[in-house]
Amino acid sequence: MGIAVNVNQSLDNTSISSTSSSTASSASDLQSNFLTLLVTQLKNQDPTNPMENNELTTQLAQINTVSGIEKLNTTLGSISGQINSNQSLQASTLIGHGVMVAGSQILAGSGQTTPFGFELASAADKSTVTIRDASGTVVRTLDLGSQTAGVHTFSWDGTLTDGTTAPDGKYSFTLAASNGADQLVAQPLNYALVNGVTTDSSGAILDLGTMGTTTLDAVRQII
Repeated sequence: MGIAVNVNQSLDNTSISSTSSSTASSASDLQSNFLTLLVTQLKNQDPTNPMENNELTTQLAQINTVSGIEKLNTTLGSISGQINSNQSLQASTLIGHGVMVAGSQILAGSGQTTPFGFELASAADKSTVTIRDASGTVVRTLDLGSQTAGVHTFSWDGTLTDGTTAPDGKYSFTLAASNGADQLVAQPLNYALVNGVTTDSSGAILDLGTMGTTTLDAVRQII
């Protein structure tokens, strides 16, 4: 009985020390310490009250659990590193390409405009886009009709309501979508050019220039 208690106490102390400090002994050290302690205890145990098999099995199971957790953490860390590496490689192929990300901006210049779009969670039987200039004045309204659920991309020809060409600059848009009497929620999307890719602990980060940065999973469409 005394041997089992001593083994338990020693193991408990070792486990507590390992948990409280990142520099504590590894699982292999715990196994080595356990075996050394066990051999010592067996040599000095009371022959009239020896350690029973079930007590020994319990202690070995505790050590194996610690070892298993350490191996699992190592494996998960390796998998996470591989995923981040693959993400970065995938993201690097987007450099120089246009993407659609959350936003409501349209740029006009030299008679051309950047694409715009939206994402619908469910189908709409009516959808209307309202384009405004930097001062908030409505300059054009586009009737886009019925749309299915999903991501949709459109282009504005750059003409105003009166038929003249829109001045160069930044414009914004809003979307009204409905299905019967139900108003639908739509995520507006604007165009951005991928200038570069960086990485951090969360994975690949896309540099969108004046549009800022975004994550790879925030890209809704590649143009």
